Amino acid sequence: MSQFTVSGEFQTRDGPREFSRVVDATNENVAREHVLSRFGAEHGLKRTQVTLNEVTAE
Repeated sequence: MSQFTVSGEFQTRDGPREFSRVVDATNENVAREHVLSRFGAEHGLKRTQVTLNEVTAE
């Protein structure tokens, strides 16, 4: 598995907030899915509230 850095922003009550997460995944699509599901589980956000701007392999 490779490491990917996923960056983007999500909506809060105070406006958009930027983030960057490092995840282990087999490819970029799986890395995107991990980040979206993690934000839903940890912050109760829907996928439409999270914008992924960049996915880079490390």
